[in-house]
Amino acid sequence: MRPRTLDEVVGQGHLLRPGAPLRRLVEGGAAASVLLYGPPGTGKTTMARLLAGVGSRHFVALSALSSGVKELRAVIDDARRRRDHLGQQTVLFIDEVHRFSKTQQDALLGAVEDRLVLLVAATTENPSFSVVSPLLSRSLVLQLQSLTDDDVRALLRRAVTDPRGLGDSVSLAPDAEDALVRLAGGDARRALTALEAAADGVTGTGAPDAVIDVAAVERAVTEATVRYDRQGDQHYDVISAFIKSIRGSDPDAALHYLARMLVAGEDPRFIARRLMVHASEDIGLADPTALQAAVAAAQVVQLVGLPECRLALAQATVHLATAPKSNAVITGIDEAMAEVRAGAAGAVPPHLRDGHYAGAQKLGNAVGYRYPHGDPDGVLAQQYPPDGLVGRDYYRPTTRGAERALAERLPRLRRVVRGERP
Repeated sequence: MRPRTLDEVVGQGHLLRPGAPLRRLVEGGAAASVLLYGPPGTGKTTMARLLAGVGSRHFVALSALSSGVKELRAVIDDARRRRDHLGQQTVLFIDEVHRFSKTQQDALLGAVEDRLVLLVAATTENPSFSVVSPLLSRSLVLQLQSLTDDDVRALLRRAVTDPRGLGDSVSLAPDAEDALVRLAGGDARRALTALEAAADGVTGTGAPDAVIDVAAVERAVTEATVRYDRQGDQHYDVISAFIKSIRGSDPDAALHYLARMLVAGEDPRFIARRLMVHASEDIGLADPTALQAAVAAAQVVQLVGLPECRLALAQATVHLATAPKSNAVITGIDEAMAEVRAGAAGAVPPHLRDGHYAGAQKLGNAVGYRYPHGDPDGVLAQQYPPDGLVGRDYYRPTTRGAERALAERLPRLRRVVRGERP
């Protein structure tokens, strides 16, 4: 069912509409090397074959999983002979190019630079992280998107009726179609594989008018795989969505992304570390127990491990997502550090300096220090910051959660400490 023409391609409208880069390459025959970046089952190999079909190009396919520098050099030597003796250009398709080492990728540079080969490389990982810069700069990077539900639905219906597919040997029940669309997750290959397996299950019974129903789909497909690579950009995308869902106070979305990470085999210690950071970064003193919950979850991860620690991670996730939010802590420390880096680091006031060594008092160290506990209120007027920073406020509590009480109390404390009138 692989598309033979651009008109058969479903999805990727941003690359295939009139005037779009990929359509120009296929229809115009432009000789530009291309890096196709996108999730599995979105048409990367199909696009490579369509590019190879322009004119009389010679197509060679290599997999980064099974090819090395020796195979690359053999293809390049053959491409040179074809160009010199036949006037034929070679299209080299490399699947999973991110699995090539730096040395293997560097071996391609000369051939790509001289346009000895037209490189079409496919990767499921962000090329910015996985492809060497010289090769990246010599190629047009095109990002493919996951297919929409309507795209997958169109593919399934075509496969049921097309002679290259099932040729109307079976019919697909609407609820079974919905199940296949859901299981595909935007992956055309997964959708067609599941359809074929379900069709085999109903046609093998010998019953006339075979129908693929939900039961047939469930027999053929036990579990939808999770698209997640702990070493790729999906790792960063999912953890980013996880943290932003907690920050946005959406516990349901946060649990979804937590589940995706756990099912895909993410290290629970990594998740626990992110929760601890988030507890101070986005909640802080609006809920002082948030950090305690995150640290407790990290301890459970360390002492108990999977699968049981998923419960503590989920508990901490829900706690943090539903907690009142404040970024006053991170804003305060970042502002203070920025000013220190900019030179705001005056001398420590003499009365605050260490006085526990011989001769300290002769230098004026610790002289005049007032002990707060000696005051009935436990707070008194005294200069604490360097001279140039007197009156500078870094911590500005919000009025959310437990910080509301701090927002009311802190101005009074500052007035007393700074000796200002009430």
